[in-house]
Amino acid sequence: MNLWIRYIALSICVPSAWAQPVAAPTAPNPAASPVPAITSTRPEPTSALDAVMFYQLLLGELYAQGGESSTGFSLILDAARKAKDPALFQRAVELALQSRSGEAALQAARTWKQVIPGSADANRYILQILLALNKVEEAGQALKSALASLPVEEQSAAIASVPRIFSRVSDKLLALHTVESALSQALSQPGTQASAWTTIGRMRRDVGQSQGAAVAAQKGHAADKQAPGPILLALSLLDKESESVQALMLNYMAGPALPELRLGYARALISLQQNAPALVQLQKLNQDHPEFALAWLFSGLLLSDMDQPAKASQALRQFVGLAGNSEDAEVQNGLSEAYFSLAQIAQQQGQWAQADAWLSKMPAQTDPIKLSVRRANLLVEQGQLKQAIQLLTHIPTTTPAQARLKLLALAMFLREHKEYQAAYDLLTPALKNGADYELQSELALTAEKLGQFELMESLLREMIAAKPNDAHPLNALGFSLADRNIRLSEAKRLIEQAVALAPNDPFIRDSLAWVVYRMGDHAQALSLLESAYKAKPDVEIAAHWGEVLWVSGQTQQAGAIWREGLLLKSDNETLRDTFKRFQFKP
Repeated sequence: MNLWIRYIALSICVPSAWAQPVAAPTAPNPAASPVPAITSTRPEPTSALDAVMFYQLLLGELYAQGGESSTGFSLILDAARKAKDPALFQRAVELALQSRSGEAALQAARTWKQVIPGSADANRYILQILLALNKVEEAGQALKSALASLPVEEQSAAIASVPRIFSRVSDKLLALHTVESALSQALSQPGTQASAWTTIGRMRRDVGQSQGAAVAAQKGHAADKQAPGPILLALSLLDKESESVQALMLNYMAGPALPELRLGYARALISLQQNAPALVQLQKLNQDHPEFALAWLFSGLLLSDMDQPAKASQALRQFVGLAGNSEDAEVQNGLSEAYFSLAQIAQQQGQWAQADAWLSKMPAQTDPIKLSVRRANLLVEQGQLKQAIQLLTHIPTTTPAQARLKLLALAMFLREHKEYQAAYDLLTPALKNGADYELQSELALTAEKLGQFELMESLLREMIAAKPNDAHPLNALGFSLADRNIRLSEAKRLIEQAVALAPNDPFIRDSLAWVVYRMGDHAQALSLLESAYKAKPDVEIAAHWGEVLWVSGQTQQAGAIWREGLLLKSDNETLRDTFKRFQFKP
């Protein structure tokens, strides 16, 4: 068909077969698709048939833009059938969708496929129109047909896009069963098995079938040991099906794993508080791919968290050197975190000038509130608390959201430096304008420090009611009761609820240990505290563990743990109070 006829038909570029979903039907918008002006420069038709086709297309467009969409649609669909032109078929489908006629759009797409049987675009439109019309089972047949029409080398990429295409289906179980049936052939072909199992696993995961998703990941990996899809699926299941997918992950990581996947595995382990195995993966990555900047960043941050400042500083400096030659956005964003951590390490070693030098290197886009808090902490280390508070008080803000974050940061800083009344006076008027979850949490912590336990409990119960799946207010209230040695059964119930919501959180495990210790179960408390401390060496966990060891008669072990706590944070109030109660001299 001649180029000028295509122009009159307002054909548009066809996207790749699986790139974009069909838009929901919308009302016609003449401004969006104007009829092009016919000028004297247009070529003359070369035959009577071309002339007839030209005027038929022009008439169809005029009818469509004049509000008679069905007439315009019929004329353009008829022209598409005669010319066997994909662009005209697509235009007919678009006209039907613009007029909110899904059935007409489906008719046009099916006619397109009938006239041009091998058209991948026709198959794509049929599939997505059927889904828009909620004809899910018919869409499954269309999916199977569409995949069969693609070259084998293109099928895996198409299969990978299926969860997104079916995401609009309201009945997720029906969508899953439909896709599982449609992919039956793909599951039997070596070239598409891994992709098909990954897609099925993703859809199983999204309907809550985590165990079935793990099985799909295992089968996908067995089909293709190097395919990234099953590994990414397994990574997303680590927090739910840890035991069943760990063997798969370790099997893959034992070989030449993709750097991005090894880093993803390490990050997942960190989120699960499995720091030691995470560090093993990061060190392997640093060894095999020393040019991979992000691995050095996470190594440094993790080593710093594990209280290995010398190694952390070395890794972070390596990252900073690599980041200077990288244009990767995530690498550039990581510079702020690296400089913050390097400054903190220098500060902990009393190297205040070096800490300030690191902070001065911060990129321009660094969060000014976070940077000011770090500078304020540095001033406190040098005995300048008043100047630190002034620094935070005068952070410039331009929006209400920034002002709120500034207030929250200042309140937290005041509480952490025992300026409890100042923090209380700052937070109380801010909450008069309505509930604010984070401000309520901070006020609850401050109220406890001031001995206003009724206010603290009231605020925490409001938070629990507002967000019953948040473990932290449950833990805070339970620990407060346990620490005051009152209502221990209620405290245990609250903390056990928190454990159920966040089973890998070492601080919540510490709270559970503290309440069972108060209830007299020293053996269980010791077991919980040891596992919590191994997961997160923290000064307050050390204080609690040492106390339970001491009252259990293991005084030497208690002293060793307490001394470790001193190295973590020598001025910790909980640890110092524990020393006084037991008359311990480190």
